[in-house]
This record gives sequence, structure tokens and C-alpha cells, in this order.
Amino acid sequence: MELDLYDETNQITMEQKEMVNSLLEFAGKHIELPKDTEMSVTFVDNENIQKINKTYRGKDQPTDVISFAIEDEVEDELMINFDELDEPMPRNIGDIIISVDKTASQAKEYNHSFDRELGFLALHGFLHLNGYDHMNPEDEKEMFGLQKEILEAYGLKR
Repeated sequence: MELDLYDETNQITMEQKEMVNSLLEFAGKHIELPKDTEMSVTFVDNENIQKINKTYRGKDQPTDVISFAIEDEVEDELMINFDELDEPMPRNIGDIIISVDKTASQAKEYNHSFDRELGFLALHGFLHLNGYDHMNPEDEKEMFGLQKEILEAYGLKR
């Protein structure tokens, strides 16, 4: 999997970037994601995630993580079926935006490390990009169960 990491805050260490990369690689193997999959993770502050949240979700407040799945079906948009292309093409599944400020405050609130919260949010966004959701109780149980399973198997515990 090709993962592009962007830190607009200059607060994420190289070790933390490597942990996020390693965790998402691990998660990709866990859910049997094709190896040529591409995605990005961008770390921002509360001010920037609030602007994004207002623009794209109509919510004028900061949030912890936002996922933009490229393969989500949107009315009146052309869908590309990557399986039907003549030439193999990497599959870009989308972008994850994580608030570093929210990561820090939630780590404190939940009484665990910044790294654990950062990994949790990155994985949560990753699962959204791969079609998992928590809009109803059954989907929530499946997504949160998989999230817990991956975090524990990776070794990122509370």
C-alpha cells in the first residue's frame, strides 16, 4: 500500500508517522486490501479541520477525524470501475484528515497515550475509506469490533 503522510502542524514526529504507516499497512493486510492501493493521511489543527468540517459536512466545529472516500457513490458523478480498465492502475481509496489538537485532548480525556489515540483515529478513518461505517447498530458492531481486533493484533492497546 502506498501511503502519503502530510503534517501541516509540524507536531507529528517521524516515529509517529512511521507508526501510522505501519498500522495502516497492517490493517490493509488484515482486510486483504490490494497491495497497489493508495491513500493519504493529513494532520491538521482544530482550526483547519473545523473549516473542512463546515465546508463538507455542514458542521461548524472541530472534529477528530474526517475521511474522504474516493469510491463513495455520489449522485450525478461518474464511477470508475477499476477492475474493467485495460491497464492495471493503482486504486486510490481516498484521504484521511486528523486533528492533532483533538488527538491530544481525546488522549487525555480517555486516559491513554497520544500515540494510541493517533493510531485509533487513523485506523477509524482507514476503515471508513474501505466501506465500514457506524450508521446503524449492526454496522457499528462490525466496524468497532474490527477496529478493536486490528488494534489489539497490532499491539496498540489502551
